[in-house]
Amino acid sequence: MSATNDGAVFPQSCPESLGLGLDGDWGFVHSEQTGSALDGPGLRTVVWLTGCGFRCLYCHNPDTWKLHSGRRVRAEDLVAEIAKYGRFMATSKGGVTLSGGEPLVQHGFCMNVLGRLHALGVHTALDTNGFLGARLSDADLQQIDLVLLDLKSWDDRTHLRVTGQHPQPVFEFARRLRDLGRPAWIRFVLVPGLTDAPDNVAGLASFCAELSNVERVEVLPFHQLGRFKWHELGQTYALEDVEAPSAAAVAAVREAFRQRGLFCPD
Repeated sequence: MSATNDGAVFPQSCPESLGLGLDGDWGFVHSEQTGSALDGPGLRTVVWLTGCGFRCLYCHNPDTWKLHSGRRVRAEDLVAEIAKYGRFMATSKGGVTLSGGEPLVQHGFCMNVLGRLHALGVHTALDTNGFLGARLSDADLQQIDLVLLDLKSWDDRTHLRVTGQHPQPVFEFARRLRDLGRPAWIRFVLVPGLTDAPDNVAGLASFCAELSNVERVEVLPFHQLGRFKWHELGQTYALEDVEAPSAAAVAAVREAFRQRGLFCPD
């Protein structure tokens, strides 16, 4: 067991879902958006699930941390609603992305939804921090067309500071995706004074270069768009005075990934 940086304790199993009647048929959904161009290929329907065992200092969705903060939804009803946009998603070469929170806190519901959509021919993507990747069977991963893997830090101490958890399960999941040949995009948030140390960037870039399944790396500049949510929730926001990284700093980090043969778009 390890403590998150807000003092809560979350074992790797993230048991906050226990006792709530979650059997895969029902889940908790925070919100949905149709037409996103930022969460996988094409234009996508994105569904944000609630529940997360990380407490990222720069999280812009802290309102998704607690499972019960979402509305209770039946998997088949959610799929029926999404399927209405099937032609739109197919025309735009898009699909559906489950995000959060951390979708794998609700593993059964997550795979019920993705499995149904995959069977309908919809491109499926999972946006995950990877910490609970061991919950996914090899069969599950065959129903996920793309994994958007959020790598928070290479350095263990930085990862612990950022998220409240150690990174080893995340790296193990990344290697497993490689070994199974499952397509992945890597996402890395660049936070001045927190994740931008040269050794941290170099270590992460070298690790990603070992992952033959990685199709692209997205370096995402830190922003303050979610700060108001922390205030509304009465949470202490540690990055109150941190500014966005400069364009030059972002370009330099992207170049570090490109120098290792990785596709890293502007």
